[in-house]
Amino acid sequence: MSEHIPPSATDLAVVRTQLAHERTLMAWIRTAFSMISFGFTIIKFFQYLAESKSFDIQQQGRARNLGAALILLGTVSLIGATWQHWRLMREMKGETNGNRVSLVLVVAFLISALGILAFVGAFTRTSIF
Repeated sequence: MSEHIPPSATDLAVVRTQLAHERTLMAWIRTAFSMISFGFTIIKFFQYLAESKSFDIQQQGRARNLGAALILLGTVSLIGATWQHWRLMREMKGETNGNRVSLVLVVAFLISALGILAFVGAFTRTSIF
């Protein structure tokens, strides 16, 4: 029969802190994804209006710039939050025994890549979407 050794209070505190960091990164993901998708929607909506010839071409450039700025802001903020999360988890790694793979970190990388693709697509007019 194996003995179950309960974790110490400091081990639980470290786990709670790691989970708090993951929740914070998830909040950054939600915010950044909202900015990226809203910027992408602005660009696509005004492209549609320009193609239907019911919109001034000068206004379309301004709308594209606003959409691209939102995409860039969302992407840069998520990259910064991801880097901060990764750095904090590396600092805490010495205090834990396991090497946990953070699924939230993987999702943050994927959303950052999506934001970069959307930003590039906004200016090259070649989009994968």
